[in-house]
Amino acid sequence: MKVVVLGGGPGGYVAAIRAAQLGAEVTLIEKKALGGTCLNVGCIPTKVLLHTTELYTVLKRESAEIGLEVPQIAVDWKKLQKRKDKIVRMNAGGIDSLLKKNKVTKHIGTGRFTGIHELEVSGADGSIQTIGFDRAIVATGSEPSRVPIPGTELSAVITSDEALSLPEVPESLCIIGGGVIGCEFASIYSSLGCRVTIIEMLPELIAAMDRDIVGCLRKEFAAAGVDVHTETRVERIEQTPTGGLSIKAVSPSGSMVIEAEKVLLSIGRRPKTSGLGLEILGVSMKKGAIEVDRSMRTAVPSIYAIGDCVGGIMLAHVASAEGVVAAEHIMGEPSPVDFRTVPSCVYTRPELASVGLTEEDAREQGLEVKTGSFPLQANGKSMIMGETNGLVKYVTDARSGEILGLHIAGPRATDMIAQGALALRLEATLDEIITTVHAHPTVSEALLEAALAVHHRAIHSH
Repeated sequence: MKVVVLGGGPGGYVAAIRAAQLGAEVTLIEKKALGGTCLNVGCIPTKVLLHTTELYTVLKRESAEIGLEVPQIAVDWKKLQKRKDKIVRMNAGGIDSLLKKNKVTKHIGTGRFTGIHELEVSGADGSIQTIGFDRAIVATGSEPSRVPIPGTELSAVITSDEALSLPEVPESLCIIGGGVIGCEFASIYSSLGCRVTIIEMLPELIAAMDRDIVGCLRKEFAAAGVDVHTETRVERIEQTPTGGLSIKAVSPSGSMVIEAEKVLLSIGRRPKTSGLGLEILGVSMKKGAIEVDRSMRTAVPSIYAIGDCVGGIMLAHVASAEGVVAAEHIMGEPSPVDFRTVPSCVYTRPELASVGLTEEDAREQGLEVKTGSFPLQANGKSMIMGETNGLVKYVTDARSGEILGLHIAGPRATDMIAQGALALRLEATLDEIITTVHAHPTVSEALLEAALAVHHRAIHSH
């Protein structure tokens, strides 16, 4: 079986490796760099910056309290940029090694379908190569969305791609969009002394997450001096005489003008599917996204698609899971993935993590629910770490006790959410969490206490 994978991001390279493990002859085509958006301008580089700024914030605010004498501390932005680039290179090298180990042939170039079993690869040197295949997996990812707001063409209006590599930290930054990306960049730049403003059209930041855990982030933003304007619409962006930007917006209380050195457009991402030749082949599209079935197969049986280019949940770990589904279906070993168990993570301080239904979603579905929360103020390890702004919250079925959702704000929330994902996958009940001994002292004890809190049995809660 000859399999071609178009795109070397977290969906594409995982699909290529899994297909090769199952005996396929695999060719991977990547336009720019292995790792895609996630590795090069997404997950990995943002977390490098977040890690450093978190440590910086802790030492600057709390060094005396935790018994450290730090007479002077500063962030060397240029060195931090070099570290970010080094970690990206190391990860890309690791992917390259994995492809070689699994005998995946790699081509750097732009792929375009010329038939249902054939595509052309255009190299940077002008060369054109034709590659035949039995099955193809499209994993071309996504790109930052743009909005028709007058002034977004100005050079000081940037996307998340540019925000990762600014030559210096701006004095002020206005972020249009209060989703995951916008909030992570607000956390990074506010920690570095930049005056940050967030403008969000919806009533709350990170609208898909539970209101209680987002409230913990709002509290931290308030302490860091981040101005947040929800239910606010940007009308236009203009250049000021001093070289900065003037953002004109409308909020429930009326018109407002915000001045900033830079504006970051952070309104989400859109599938990258144009120029692939898919429509000519009969591949169905909807709002720019490729339509697929549960096996990730398109309307053309020889072509599959995975990751951001199919829309849906645009997360790296979802793309990887879909890549495995596609590869295994192609090779005759189909295995389902339960997408109810997909965790969502925000790497701010505090970290936010969520899996399953929010309380609001569950009630809107007409479910009878019971919830339980435990504040990290009462967790010993959180006290030690100086990170008590957080909580753990369960959403459960009132009759059966089955866990419908888990929501965490606090240190290592993005690591601990795996317990919630596994609980949903196993259709676990609260009793199964309660009867599992959790180590002490750990932040994860709060998972046990929150489960007990559903039945008003929490031991360490007043």
